[in-house]
Amino acid sequence: MPIVETYERDLVCRRSDSGFMIHKVGTDEYYEEAWDLQTSPYVYEETDIPVDTSDLEEHDLEEYAEAGKIMLGE
Repeated sequence: MPIVETYERDLVCRRSDSGFMIHKVGTDEYYEEAWDLQTSPYVYEETDIPVDTSDLEEHDLEEYAEAGKIMLGE
């Protein structure tokens, strides 16, 4: 089931709570996680496509976490 987390600057992050890709309804777009403004009209649905994390290393995950903090001004 897609979950929504709200952050500062009116940003929301949508992702699967089960480790699957999400699909932006009405498009051909698929995401591991989608960042939008709270006012965005987009609707997402969970797919049965698993998120591929086999090529990610611990270092990559730490860099992504740090980039997210910078983006949010933390």
